[in-house]
Amino acid sequence: MAFARIIGTGIYAPGPAIDNAELKRLAGIEFDAVKHEAKLGIAARHIARFAGLDETTADFAEKASRTALENASVDPIAVGLFIVATDTPEFISPATGILLQGRLQGRETEARVFDVGASCASFVAALDMAARAVASDKTLNYALVVGVYNMPAYIRDGDAFGWSIFADGAGAVVLERAESETDEAQGYIDGVFRADGTQWNYVGVYAGGTRKPVTKELLDANAYGLELLQRLPGDRNVKLWPPLVLRLLEKAGVAQSEVAHYIFTQINKSVIAQVMDILGEPMEKTTTIMDRFGYTGSGCVPMALHEAMRSGRAKKGDLVVLVASGAGLAVGACLVRL
Repeated sequence: MAFARIIGTGIYAPGPAIDNAELKRLAGIEFDAVKHEAKLGIAARHIARFAGLDETTADFAEKASRTALENASVDPIAVGLFIVATDTPEFISPATGILLQGRLQGRETEARVFDVGASCASFVAALDMAARAVASDKTLNYALVVGVYNMPAYIRDGDAFGWSIFADGAGAVVLERAESETDEAQGYIDGVFRADGTQWNYVGVYAGGTRKPVTKELLDANAYGLELLQRLPGDRNVKLWPPLVLRLLEKAGVAQSEVAHYIFTQINKSVIAQVMDILGEPMEKTTTIMDRFGYTGSGCVPMALHEAMRSGRAKKGDLVVLVASGAGLAVGACLVRL
């Protein structure tokens, strides 16, 4: 039976790390850095604008992708599917995935290209789609999935909430089609998802689309960019993630004791600790990166996976659960054997 397996990963974060004290100076904001670090776990981040770099979403995606392809020893021209997972695209149109294909392959090919936008759950949704495409199409040997985030491009001056949390970054994975010679589930195994579009009006980038075009009046009213319309419930992910993980394992027919590692959306370390406690798992079985990279939205799950594999916390043959939440509401969990 054919399946898709991860054979390479790569990440990119622009410029030097910016700690909380330096961020306050650069952004001209104030926040309780001690409390921020203790609760959320965010101590530093990378932001292209503050590093003086002329780089945006497509640049981050390209650099993470090149690292992943090199790590996988795959020629970009061999890739038949490019998916960019993001809610901070380079343009409204054309899709960032189209730009990425052009940069990596440099010419017209038979590759399929598109973006997936499910807020910060974009990567797990894209990974599920790519893995199923690879497994079902015998002509598709390699797929590239990139989770990328450039939310600082949408943060308004003086927004302490936005600047203190959101950061730039990208994580990429290369999938390869393979044939299994055993009954053991290998590579990408399964995914489960939840959605509730009635929760669209909490946090997002609402200006720039068809409903709310950017106008001089909007700019003058400071009603553009990243907007927090309502405070998100603090315990939402604590309630969502444990049953989602258990549903995933039930669907896949896998015992929780078989799971070697967990990766969660990297926005709040204390929430991850609570979820691991509810699951009865030690913190040693998860990886957190918000201390170094801040919150990189659609990019944080593949970035954390890369760091887990690079550090040896997640090893070849391990069963790994990937969980992501996005505003709006979109949530997903995937099970992968490395």
